[in-house]
Amino acid sequence: MTGRRWPVRRSSLLLACLVGLVWALPPALASAKQIYFYRDRRGVMHFTDAPTDTRYRLFQLRYRVTIGSGGHRIDPKLLEPYISVASKRFKLDPALVKAVIQVESAFDPYAVSWAGAKGLMQLMPETADLMGVANIFGLKDNIDGGSRYLRLMLDRFKGDLNLALAAYNIGPERVAREKRVPDVRETRMYVQRVLQYYRKYKKP
Repeated sequence: MTGRRWPVRRSSLLLACLVGLVWALPPALASAKQIYFYRDRRGVMHFTDAPTDTRYRLFQLRYRVTIGSGGHRIDPKLLEPYISVASKRFKLDPALVKAVIQVESAFDPYAVSWAGAKGLMQLMPETADLMGVANIFGLKDNIDGGSRYLRLMLDRFKGDLNLALAAYNIGPERVAREKRVPDVRETRMYVQRVLQYYRKYKKP
């Protein structure tokens, strides 16, 4: 990961509908596992693989054709019943589950990452199968499966939230082997962003 930022000015055709835009990014950024973006007041789009604040949102492959219409982002309030049930079932703070959803998919239930992770909590198909998820794009199923997996990570790393989040992002074996948050920019930024949103959502 490079941590580079790449500004792109908005055109009259909405950046040519952003179709193929990612191919115009620097090679190191275009090949990143996850890319984030935000549009400033001048209409300039900023892209990075290492977001440093909450203005950045996940830029996914499918945004090449849907970013102009806002994709399928759902009102977070509609997810609260599912988050509440899953949080109680797996003994999680609802604010934490909501924070993970925010960072993973920006509340888009049909989000698909370049790596193949799907849904609100960005479950890989094999992980979804292990968690007993019937419909990976279903609101209830995805939140239930993601919450179950997050609970497993917390249990495995004895309640250490930083390690559990790192494991959710990069995989538990890497974290267990290094016994710390791996020195991978994406993972470190992921943990930081989830904790940032967690604090935000915990506020009364």
